[in-house]
Amino acid sequence: MTIAQDLETLQNEIEFEDIECPPGDLESQEPPLESELHLRQILLLIQMLESLWQDRQDFYAFGNLTIYYSPEQQKTQNFRGPDFFVVLNTERKPRKSWVVWEEGGKYPNVIIELLSPSTANIDRTTKKEIYQDIFRTPEYFWFSPNTLEFQGFEIIRGEYEPIQPNEQGKLWSKQLQLFLGIHEQKLRFFTPEGELVPTPEESAQIERQQRENTQQQLETTQQQLEIERQQREKLAAKLRELNIDPETL
Repeated sequence: MTIAQDLETLQNEIEFEDIECPPGDLESQEPPLESELHLRQILLLIQMLESLWQDRQDFYAFGNLTIYYSPEQQKTQNFRGPDFFVVLNTERKPRKSWVVWEEGGKYPNVIIELLSPSTANIDRTTKKEIYQDIFRTPEYFWFSPNTLEFQGFEIIRGEYEPIQPNEQGKLWSKQLQLFLGIHEQKLRFFTPEGELVPTPEESAQIERQQRENTQQQLETTQQQLEIERQQREKLAAKLRELNIDPETL
């Protein structure tokens, strides 16, 4: 099953309202996704970045999409399909595939591979070498939805060197200006301040909760004012019983 078919199958289960969805006839030379966990993780990464950068038009982010990079400009050779990748300083528009020679020679700035028993060895070796030596992709990460293995690399003097985690175990992406880290067994983006980048659905939930909190605070204030009014009336009534005019106090 291709990514396009997987997307159609889960379309009713996952919110896509803030994602610019591509055509259904995507070109992918990659093997089928390993599991539902892998598909949901790819969609989560797309959702977060599309939502965070909704006002930007200078990037392209997608997953399981074939990248053609043949020096002879042939689609029958030299192609790879990262699970998730981001290209910066390019036009934001739907694509069937990423064809390097049609994109001004641009390769991804960031690549994320999702490890699985059948692909982990290739992701750690062959693909890592290709992304380092041919793509020259500045940052490469891998993550296992099953074991939660997570590691990142950046090119230093022509070779990938491990990105050191911060105290919270998150890895900083210079390219994205975001942290990557594990949250509730999912790979998530975090702001430079360490705040979780929400999906559109999570943003809607946050806004709804904020409205409810504001309404609750308003009701609490109104109740307090009513209590104070009743107390003043009781005090005034007591003073009148003592033949004291409360207006003179």
